[in-house]
This record gives sequence, structure tokens and C-alpha cells, in this order.
Amino acid sequence: MPGADHQQVGSDENTTPIQGAGSATEPATATHGVVDRVATPAEHTALAAAVGWQSHFDDQLRAASLAASLAGVVFVDAHAGTVGMARAVGDGLQYAYIQDVIVHPDHEGKGIATELVKRLVELLRPATEAEIFIGLFASDAAVGVYESLGFQSSGAIGMHQRISGEP
Repeated sequence: MPGADHQQVGSDENTTPIQGAGSATEPATATHGVVDRVATPAEHTALAAAVGWQSHFDDQLRAASLAASLAGVVFVDAHAGTVGMARAVGDGLQYAYIQDVIVHPDHEGKGIATELVKRLVELLRPATEAEIFIGLFASDAAVGVYESLGFQSSGAIGMHQRISGEP
């Protein structure tokens, strides 16, 4: 959404320390690139709004849902803040599903989604010889990104159902 209606997502103040970097008193922060962490609820809300996905999420559950992620990555732009995110959900042993791969429209076409998913897959890789199934739902526009990273449909049909607490 270039132009006067540009919505900035995140800011340098929202940048979170890179895991395993810095010290307890002065954490290192990323100024540009992929950072290993789950997006904050504010970042998730802003990115979802930027791509028109507001109705896909329950605002009352967003923080708890993000906190329950197996792993997450964000893409931080030195000038625009957090402009992309991806996360994984599942049991972390045999099954993981990639969720919420979102890149702000002003930053599409720069390979950010590919970088995010590639790093997320690295984070999900088992430390042992065990094997983990990583699944996802892909829009038609994103199929090529996922195929370039080794994902395949193998004749599988993605299905889903939304249910509520009231029958």
C-alpha cells in the first residue's frame, strides 16, 4: 500500500534482543534482517491489518496464541521496524505447522518471506536423527516460495474447520 496511506509496522524501539546475543545488561538488537523471536501482539496486529487479515484473529486470544508458538522469526528493517513475521505451532516433536507468514505490502518482492520461512525451518530442525513433519497452508501466490524451500503438496489436500465454544 504505497503512498500517503503507508502504515509503518513496528519501530526501532520495538526491536527485541537476538537470542543468544548481547549481555544481561545490554542486549544486542538487530537493525536489519531476520531475528529469532515471536512477533509481539502489537507487531502481529499491525502486520495482519496491513495485509487485510484482521478478521483471521481473535484479539482477546492473540497474546496467548503467540506465546504458545514453538518458534518465531521477524524481519526487522532498520528504518521501518518489523516488516515481516512467521511462526510455528505444533508439538515440536513430530509435527509443526508454519503459520502467519506475513510481510508488509511495502516490503513484498524482496525475498523476506523466503528468508523468514528458511530460518524458521532451521529452528525447527531436530537435534537428533529424528524427523519432524512441517506442514503449512499456502495461498496460490505463495506456492512458489514454499516449493523453492522444498515443500511439496504430494497430492495432499489442505483442509480446515473453524469451531467455536458454542454448538
